Amino acid sequence: MFKVRGRSAAAAAGTLLAAAAWLFGGGEDVFAVGPVRAARGASASGFLDVPARGDPGTRIPVTVIHGAKPGKVVAFVAGVHGAEYPPILALHRVRERIDPKALSGTVILVHIANLPSFSRRTVYWNPHDWKNLNRVFPGDAAGTLSQRMARVLTDEVVKKCDALVDMHCGDANEALIPYSYWIISGDAALDARTRELALAFGLRHIIIDTSRTKDLRDSKYLGNTVVLLGKPAVTTESGYLGRSDEEDIVRNVEGALGVMKLYGLIAGRPAPAENVVWIDRYEVVNAGADGVWEPKVGMGATVAEGQTVGLLRDYFGRVLEELEAPFAGLILYIVGTPPANRGEPLFEVGRVKK
Repeated sequence: MFKVRGRSAAAAAGTLLAAAAWLFGGGEDVFAVGPVRAARGASASGFLDVPARGDPGTRIPVTVIHGAKPGKVVAFVAGVHGAEYPPILALHRVRERIDPKALSGTVILVHIANLPSFSRRTVYWNPHDWKNLNRVFPGDAAGTLSQRMARVLTDEVVKKCDALVDMHCGDANEALIPYSYWIISGDAALDARTRELALAFGLRHIIIDTSRTKDLRDSKYLGNTVVLLGKPAVTTESGYLGRSDEEDIVRNVEGALGVMKLYGLIAGRPAPAENVVWIDRYEVVNAGADGVWEPKVGMGATVAEGQTVGLLRDYFGRVLEELEAPFAGLILYIVGTPPANRGEPLFEVGRVKK
Protein backbone atom coordinates (compact mmCIF):
# COMPACT_ATOMS: atom_id res chain seq x y z
CA MET A 1 0.00 0.00 0.00
CA PHE A 2 1.40 3.41 -0.91
CA LYS A 3 2.13 6.09 1.65
CA VAL A 4 0.96 9.70 1.92
CA ARG A 5 3.51 11.75 3.89
CA GLY A 6 4.34 8.86 6.14
CA ARG A 7 0.78 7.53 6.42
CA SER A 8 -1.03 4.86 4.47
CA ALA A 9 -3.61 5.84 1.88
CA ALA A 10 -6.30 4.21 4.02
CA ALA A 11 -5.35 6.32 7.02
CA ALA A 12 -5.30 9.47 4.93
CA ALA A 13 -8.66 8.65 3.41
CA GLY A 14 -10.07 8.03 6.87
CA THR A 15 -8.87 11.43 8.01
CA LEU A 16 -10.43 13.12 5.00
CA LEU A 17 -13.72 11.33 5.53
CA ALA A 18 -13.76 12.33 9.19
CA ALA A 19 -13.07 15.94 8.25
CA ALA A 20 -15.83 15.89 5.64
CA ALA A 21 -18.26 14.39 8.13
CA TRP A 22 -17.48 17.14 10.64
CA LEU A 23 -17.76 19.84 7.97
CA PHE A 24 -21.20 18.72 6.87
CA GLY A 25 -22.56 18.26 10.36
CA GLY A 26 -22.17 14.50 10.78
CA GLY A 27 -19.12 14.45 13.09
CA GLU A 28 -19.09 12.82 16.49
CA ASP A 29 -18.71 16.02 18.47
CA VAL A 30 -20.62 18.80 16.69
CA PHE A 31 -23.57 18.94 14.30
CA ALA A 32 -23.83 22.17 12.34
CA VAL A 33 -26.76 23.65 10.43
CA GLY A 34 -25.36 26.89 9.12
CA PRO A 35 -24.04 28.81 12.13
CA VAL A 36 -26.15 26.77 14.57
CA ARG A 37 -23.79 24.23 16.13
CA ALA A 38 -24.83 21.65 18.73
CA ALA A 39 -22.31 19.60 20.65
CA ARG A 40 -22.90 15.91 21.21
CA GLY A 41 -25.55 15.51 23.93
CA ALA A 42 -26.69 19.14 23.69
CA SER A 43 -28.99 21.42 21.73
CA ALA A 44 -28.57 24.83 20.15
CA SER A 45 -30.95 27.36 18.61
CA GLY A 46 -30.22 30.19 16.21
CA PHE A 47 -30.86 31.56 12.75
CA LEU A 48 -29.99 30.67 9.19
CA ASP A 49 -29.30 33.89 7.36
CA VAL A 50 -30.73 34.60 3.92
CA PRO A 51 -28.81 37.65 2.67
CA ALA A 52 -30.41 40.58 0.88
CA ARG A 53 -29.89 40.67 -2.87
CA GLY A 54 -31.80 43.52 -4.50
CA ASP A 55 -34.73 42.72 -2.22
CA PRO A 56 -34.70 42.23 1.57
CA GLY A 57 -33.05 39.31 3.30
CA THR A 58 -34.48 37.33 6.19
CA ARG A 59 -33.64 34.77 8.88
CA ILE A 60 -34.89 31.25 9.50
CA PRO A 61 -35.09 30.13 13.17
CA VAL A 62 -33.82 26.59 13.73
CA THR A 63 -32.95 24.28 16.60
CA VAL A 64 -30.44 21.43 16.42
CA ILE A 65 -30.72 18.68 19.03
CA HIS A 66 -27.62 16.49 18.77
CA GLY A 67 -28.10 13.24 20.65
CA ALA A 68 -25.60 11.74 23.05
CA LYS A 69 -25.64 8.60 20.89
CA PRO A 70 -25.23 8.44 17.09
CA GLY A 71 -28.19 7.70 14.87
CA LYS A 72 -30.36 9.06 12.08
CA VAL A 73 -30.73 12.76 11.30
CA VAL A 74 -34.41 13.69 11.04
CA ALA A 75 -35.67 17.15 10.10
CA PHE A 76 -39.05 18.68 10.87
CA VAL A 77 -39.97 21.85 8.98
CA ALA A 78 -42.88 24.12 9.95
CA GLY A 79 -44.04 27.44 8.62
CA VAL A 80 -43.26 27.07 4.92
CA HIS A 81 -46.58 28.90 4.73
CA GLY A 82 -46.51 31.50 7.47
CA ALA A 83 -50.18 31.42 8.50
CA GLU A 84 -50.17 27.68 9.22
CA TYR A 85 -49.81 27.83 12.97
CA PRO A 86 -50.31 24.41 14.67
CA PRO A 87 -47.07 22.88 13.28
CA ILE A 88 -45.12 25.98 14.35
CA LEU A 89 -46.47 25.77 17.90
CA ALA A 90 -45.99 22.00 17.95
CA LEU A 91 -42.25 22.26 17.26
CA HIS A 92 -41.87 24.53 20.31
CA ARG A 93 -43.23 21.67 22.41
CA VAL A 94 -41.08 19.10 20.63
CA ARG A 95 -37.97 21.15 21.42
CA GLU A 96 -38.95 21.24 25.10
CA ARG A 97 -39.68 17.50 25.28
CA ILE A 98 -36.52 16.13 23.70
CA ASP A 99 -33.61 15.45 26.05
CA PRO A 100 -30.42 15.43 23.95
CA LYS A 101 -28.71 13.23 26.54
CA ALA A 102 -31.33 10.53 25.95
CA LEU A 103 -31.46 11.01 22.15
CA SER A 104 -29.92 8.61 19.64
CA GLY A 105 -29.32 10.65 16.50
CA THR A 106 -29.99 14.26 15.62
CA VAL A 107 -33.16 16.31 15.23
CA ILE A 108 -33.33 19.47 13.12
CA LEU A 109 -36.30 21.72 13.88
CA VAL A 110 -37.05 24.49 11.39
CA HIS A 111 -39.47 26.50 13.49
CA ILE A 112 -40.68 29.01 10.86
CA ALA A 113 -39.35 28.47 7.36
CA ASN A 114 -41.09 31.55 5.97
CA LEU A 115 -40.64 34.26 8.57
CA PRO A 116 -41.68 37.15 6.24
CA SER A 117 -45.05 35.48 5.62
CA PHE A 118 -45.49 34.66 9.31
CA SER A 119 -44.67 38.21 10.42
CA ARG A 120 -46.92 39.86 7.84
CA ARG A 121 -49.72 37.26 8.27
CA THR A 122 -49.92 36.51 4.55
CA VAL A 123 -51.64 33.48 3.03
CA TYR A 124 -49.54 31.39 0.60
CA TRP A 125 -47.22 34.18 -0.50
CA ASN A 126 -43.98 35.77 0.65
CA PRO A 127 -44.88 39.47 0.89
CA HIS A 128 -41.55 40.60 -0.58
CA ASP A 129 -41.62 38.76 -3.92
CA TRP A 130 -45.17 37.31 -3.95
CA LYS A 131 -43.89 33.79 -4.56
CA ASN A 132 -45.10 30.62 -2.86
CA LEU A 133 -42.07 29.17 -1.05
CA ASN A 134 -43.39 25.65 -1.61
CA ARG A 135 -43.28 26.09 -5.37
CA VAL A 136 -39.67 27.27 -5.83
CA PHE A 137 -37.50 24.42 -4.50
CA PRO A 138 -34.64 23.58 -4.70
CA GLY A 139 -34.19 27.34 -4.90
CA ASP A 140 -31.66 29.71 -6.40
CA ALA A 141 -28.98 31.61 -4.47
CA ALA A 142 -29.17 34.37 -7.11
CA GLY A 143 -32.98 34.52 -7.23
CA THR A 144 -35.63 36.47 -5.36
CA LEU A 145 -36.09 36.12 -1.61
CA SER A 146 -38.29 33.01 -1.71
CA GLN A 147 -35.86 31.29 -4.07
CA ARG A 148 -32.92 32.17 -1.82
CA MET A 149 -34.80 30.88 1.24
CA ALA A 150 -35.46 27.59 -0.57
CA ARG A 151 -31.79 27.33 -1.52
CA VAL A 152 -30.67 27.81 2.08
CA LEU A 153 -33.17 25.20 3.31
CA THR A 154 -32.03 22.76 0.61
CA ASP A 155 -28.35 23.18 1.39
CA GLU A 156 -28.53 23.35 5.18
CA VAL A 157 -31.46 21.06 6.01
CA VAL A 158 -32.43 18.80 3.10
CA LYS A 159 -28.88 17.74 2.28
CA LYS A 160 -27.97 17.11 5.92
CA CYS A 161 -30.89 14.94 6.98
CA ASP A 162 -31.75 11.27 6.47
CA ALA A 163 -35.51 11.90 6.46
CA LEU A 164 -37.76 14.97 6.58
CA VAL A 165 -41.31 15.86 7.59
CA ASP A 166 -42.72 18.97 5.90
CA MET A 167 -45.43 20.02 8.35
CA HIS A 168 -48.37 21.98 6.97
CA CYS A 169 -52.04 22.60 7.75
CA GLY A 170 -54.88 24.57 6.28
CA ASP A 171 -53.72 28.10 5.63
CA ALA A 172 -55.66 31.00 7.15
CA ASN A 173 -58.31 30.63 4.43
CA GLU A 174 -58.50 26.82 4.22
CA ALA A 175 -60.79 24.43 6.10
CA LEU A 176 -58.87 21.16 5.94
CA ILE A 177 -59.14 17.64 7.34
CA PRO A 178 -55.89 16.04 8.59
CA TYR A 179 -54.06 14.08 5.88
CA SER A 180 -50.61 13.32 4.48
CA TYR A 181 -49.05 13.16 1.02
CA TRP A 182 -47.14 9.94 0.31
CA ILE A 183 -44.93 11.01 -2.60
CA ILE A 184 -44.31 8.17 -5.06
CA SER A 185 -40.81 8.21 -6.55
CA GLY A 186 -40.97 5.05 -8.65
CA ASP A 187 -38.15 3.49 -6.59
CA ALA A 188 -39.91 0.63 -4.79
CA ALA A 189 -37.50 0.53 -1.85
CA LEU A 190 -37.67 4.28 -1.27
CA ASP A 191 -41.45 4.30 -1.68
CA ALA A 192 -41.74 1.60 0.99
CA ARG A 193 -39.65 3.68 3.41
CA THR A 194 -41.69 6.79 2.66
CA ARG A 195 -44.94 4.88 3.18
CA GLU A 196 -43.63 3.73 6.56
CA LEU A 197 -42.83 7.35 7.43
CA ALA A 198 -46.33 8.52 6.48
CA LEU A 199 -47.92 5.82 8.61
CA ALA A 200 -45.67 6.62 11.58
CA PHE A 201 -46.83 10.24 11.63
CA GLY A 202 -50.29 8.85 12.27
CA LEU A 203 -52.74 10.79 10.09
CA ARG A 204 -55.58 8.55 8.91
CA HIS A 205 -56.07 9.94 5.40
CA ILE A 206 -53.05 9.45 3.12
CA ILE A 207 -52.83 10.64 -0.49
CA ILE A 208 -50.91 8.37 -2.85
CA ASP A 209 -49.24 11.19 -4.76
CA THR A 210 -47.91 10.30 -8.20
CA SER A 211 -48.17 13.83 -9.57
CA ARG A 212 -44.87 15.37 -8.46
CA THR A 213 -42.24 16.29 -11.02
CA LYS A 214 -39.12 14.11 -11.27
CA ASP A 215 -36.91 17.06 -12.27
CA LEU A 216 -34.68 17.91 -9.31
CA ARG A 217 -33.74 21.24 -10.90
CA ASP A 218 -37.41 22.26 -10.66
CA SER A 219 -38.67 20.05 -7.83
CA LYS A 220 -41.02 22.83 -6.64
CA TYR A 221 -41.98 21.25 -3.30
CA LEU A 222 -39.81 20.79 -0.22
CA GLY A 223 -40.87 17.18 0.34
CA ASN A 224 -40.42 16.32 -3.31
CA THR A 225 -36.88 17.71 -3.24
CA VAL A 226 -35.99 15.31 -0.42
CA VAL A 227 -37.49 12.34 -2.24
CA LEU A 228 -35.68 13.19 -5.48
CA LEU A 229 -32.44 13.07 -3.48
CA GLY A 230 -33.27 9.49 -2.51
CA LYS A 231 -34.47 10.11 1.05
CA PRO A 232 -37.89 9.52 2.62
CA ALA A 233 -40.08 12.57 3.19
CA VAL A 234 -43.73 13.17 3.91
CA THR A 235 -45.88 16.28 3.74
CA THR A 236 -48.43 16.44 6.54
CA GLU A 237 -51.55 18.58 6.95
CA SER A 238 -53.17 19.09 10.34
CA GLY A 239 -54.96 22.30 11.33
CA TYR A 240 -57.24 24.75 9.54
CA LEU A 241 -58.38 28.33 8.98
CA GLY A 242 -55.44 29.93 10.73
CA ARG A 243 -56.52 28.53 14.09
CA SER A 244 -54.32 27.22 16.89
CA ASP A 245 -56.58 24.51 18.28
CA GLU A 246 -55.02 22.31 20.96
CA GLU A 247 -56.16 19.15 19.19
CA ASP A 248 -54.23 20.05 16.04
CA ILE A 249 -51.11 21.11 17.94
CA VAL A 250 -51.09 17.83 19.87
CA ARG A 251 -51.64 15.84 16.68
CA ASN A 252 -48.53 17.44 15.20
CA VAL A 253 -46.48 16.83 18.36
CA GLU A 254 -47.51 13.18 18.51
CA GLY A 255 -46.79 12.78 14.80
CA ALA A 256 -43.26 14.13 15.23
CA LEU A 257 -42.61 11.86 18.21
CA GLY A 258 -43.93 8.90 16.24
CA VAL A 259 -41.43 9.59 13.47
CA MET A 260 -38.59 9.83 16.01
CA LYS A 261 -39.62 6.46 17.42
CA LEU A 262 -39.68 4.98 13.91
CA TYR A 263 -36.04 5.93 13.38
CA GLY A 264 -34.92 4.94 16.87
CA LEU A 265 -34.13 8.47 18.06
CA ILE A 266 -36.27 8.04 21.17
CA ALA A 267 -37.57 4.98 22.97
CA GLY A 268 -40.82 3.32 22.02
CA ARG A 269 -42.67 2.26 18.93
CA PRO A 270 -44.79 4.53 16.74
CA ALA A 271 -48.54 4.08 16.86
CA PRO A 272 -49.42 4.06 13.15
CA ALA A 273 -52.76 5.38 12.00
CA GLU A 274 -55.57 2.85 12.19
CA ASN A 275 -58.20 2.27 9.49
CA VAL A 276 -56.17 4.26 6.99
CA VAL A 277 -58.11 5.84 4.15
CA TRP A 278 -55.92 5.80 1.03
CA ILE A 279 -56.60 8.51 -1.54
CA ASP A 280 -55.52 7.37 -5.02
CA ARG A 281 -56.54 10.48 -6.96
CA TYR A 282 -56.86 14.11 -6.04
CA GLU A 283 -57.61 17.33 -7.84
CA VAL A 284 -57.50 20.97 -6.80
CA VAL A 285 -60.21 23.16 -8.34
CA ASN A 286 -59.21 26.80 -8.87
CA ALA A 287 -61.18 30.00 -9.29
CA GLY A 288 -61.74 31.05 -12.89
CA ALA A 289 -62.14 34.71 -11.98
CA ASP A 290 -61.75 37.17 -9.13
CA GLY A 291 -64.81 37.36 -6.93
CA VAL A 292 -66.58 36.17 -3.81
CA TRP A 293 -66.57 32.48 -2.88
CA GLU A 294 -69.63 30.82 -1.36
CA PRO A 295 -68.97 27.20 -0.34
CA LYS A 296 -71.95 24.82 -0.23
CA VAL A 297 -70.25 21.91 1.59
CA GLY A 298 -67.72 21.64 4.40
CA MET A 299 -64.32 20.01 4.84
CA GLY A 300 -64.52 16.22 4.91
CA ALA A 301 -67.87 16.12 3.09
CA THR A 302 -68.56 13.25 0.71
CA VAL A 303 -69.50 14.54 -2.74
CA ALA A 304 -70.77 12.94 -5.94
CA GLU A 305 -69.33 13.61 -9.37
CA GLY A 306 -70.84 16.84 -10.70
CA GLN A 307 -72.19 17.92 -7.32
CA THR A 308 -72.09 21.66 -6.66
CA VAL A 309 -69.35 22.40 -4.14
CA GLY A 310 -69.71 26.18 -4.19
CA LEU A 311 -70.57 29.32 -6.10
CA LEU A 312 -68.21 32.01 -7.31
CA ARG A 313 -69.98 35.37 -7.40
CA ASP A 314 -68.86 38.74 -8.72
CA TYR A 315 -68.51 41.67 -6.35
CA PHE A 316 -72.20 42.50 -6.84
CA GLY A 317 -73.34 39.01 -5.85
CA ARG A 318 -74.09 37.69 -9.35
CA VAL A 319 -73.05 34.07 -9.98
CA LEU A 320 -70.01 33.78 -12.23
CA GLU A 321 -69.31 30.08 -11.83
CA GLU A 322 -70.90 27.04 -10.27
CA LEU A 323 -67.97 24.88 -9.15
CA GLU A 324 -68.60 21.13 -9.27
CA ALA A 325 -66.80 18.07 -7.96
CA PRO A 326 -64.74 16.58 -10.84
CA PHE A 327 -65.32 13.08 -9.46
CA ALA A 328 -66.84 11.37 -6.42
CA GLY A 329 -64.79 11.61 -3.25
CA LEU A 330 -64.00 13.58 -0.11
CA ILE A 331 -63.49 17.31 0.29
CA LEU A 332 -59.93 17.31 1.65
CA TYR A 333 -59.95 21.06 2.00
CA ILE A 334 -62.15 23.96 0.99
CA VAL A 335 -61.55 27.70 1.16
CA GLY A 336 -63.61 28.91 4.09
CA THR A 337 -63.34 32.66 3.57
CA PRO A 338 -65.06 34.76 0.85
CA PRO A 339 -62.15 36.27 -1.16
CA ALA A 340 -61.40 34.44 -4.41
CA ASN A 341 -58.65 35.19 -6.91
CA ARG A 342 -58.36 33.87 -10.44
CA GLY A 343 -56.12 30.80 -10.55
CA GLU A 344 -56.04 30.24 -6.79
CA PRO A 345 -57.46 27.10 -5.13
CA LEU A 346 -61.05 26.90 -3.92
CA PHE A 347 -61.20 23.23 -2.90
CA GLU A 348 -59.54 19.83 -3.25
CA VAL A 349 -61.32 16.53 -3.86
CA GLY A 350 -59.76 13.15 -3.07
CA ARG A 351 -60.98 9.79 -4.38
CA VAL A 352 -60.95 6.94 -1.86
CA LYS A 353 -59.07 3.87 -3.11
CA LYS A 354 -61.25 0.78 -3.29
